[in-house]
Amino acid sequence: MNDTYHWITTPVTAVLLRGALDLEETAHGLLPHRLPSRARAQNTDAQLAMAESQPSGVRLVLRTRATAVELDTLPTKRVYVGAPPRPDGVYELLVDGRPAGRAGVTGGSTLTIDMTKGTAEHRPGPVGTLRFTGLPDRMKDVEIWLPHNETTEIVALRSDAPVEPAGDRGRKVWLHHGSSISHGSDAAGPTTTWPALAASLGGVDLINLGFGGGALLDPFTARAMRDTPADLISVKTGINVVNADLMRLRAFGPAVHGFLDTIREGHPTAPLLVVSPILCPIHEDTPGPCAVDPAGLGAGHLRFRATGDPAERADGKLSLGVIREELARIVEQRAADDPHIHHLDGRALYGESDAVELPLPDRLHPDAATHRLIGERFARLALAAGSPFLAGA
Repeated sequence: MNDTYHWITTPVTAVLLRGALDLEETAHGLLPHRLPSRARAQNTDAQLAMAESQPSGVRLVLRTRATAVELDTLPTKRVYVGAPPRPDGVYELLVDGRPAGRAGVTGGSTLTIDMTKGTAEHRPGPVGTLRFTGLPDRMKDVEIWLPHNETTEIVALRSDAPVEPAGDRGRKVWLHHGSSISHGSDAAGPTTTWPALAASLGGVDLINLGFGGGALLDPFTARAMRDTPADLISVKTGINVVNADLMRLRAFGPAVHGFLDTIREGHPTAPLLVVSPILCPIHEDTPGPCAVDPAGLGAGHLRFRATGDPAERADGKLSLGVIREELARIVEQRAADDPHIHHLDGRALYGESDAVELPLPDRLHPDAATHRLIGERFARLALAAGSPFLAGA
């Protein structure tokens, strides 16, 4: 800690945080969650438990004259056996909505994951400190976006001037649910995951329920969305259902209807956008399950492959092509009674020509440049003035 600053410690409470649905008190501080406690109690999937605790879209939002801010956190860093080391999570600073700095936190706990064995080992580690200095000496809105891909416990917040909750900017709240692509996969930082970028371009406040491996039409996720105040709602689904080989066509349609019905219980007239999967060549015609490519791991690269057989589609197994057709059919059917539901083909966000120019590095997840492309296109197609999705909000 720098003694040249006269630090003021401010308790972190829900009024200083946006993007989280729940805050858990831990031995160290507060752990933001993107699913409420009731949903977490009903979940038995370790992958989803890890994903929802990673604070994609969660940020501290303050009003202050402070020229320096410190944040003590306890991150959990992931290590994948056989894969290259992952970079530390990134914290990004915005001042009055403009980028003003980025940094990481050293230390923290470690979660070592062996994808070939399906095991994970957690080793506790020390708290680290993040510091941003040189902020303008005037009243301003300060946002610290937490790493989108690191579970992060908030231990302490310090500043060299008092802080207070930022005021309501009058923005519409956009509630979004999706897979690891919506979670942020390999985005450059928390403000440039495609949903965060689209929200910034569209002038809306984001609540991101994108969960790596966890967009599986779980009823408890639908109930969480039902109970979360929002002006705009989008559901991007399909890729995890395929790569988990979770269900057949007979179950998929009713599951989608049930998920949307639950959302509509809490948001009967809010604009609701159903987004089908972006292009993913390995699963366009080939069902799951998806598996790690052992040849890639042997060469130090994490890559995925589809292990199903295209002929199995005749027996109801799902490919992305099948899912896109079914989602389009479902939205068309529901639109007869629901004028506020809309459909967006995910290939309008990332399609065949994009895959040639910006191929998915691990065959499943977009990189930083592709996140920017998807975010810009979503903002233009769904969040720009005149969009049918935005018009009813």
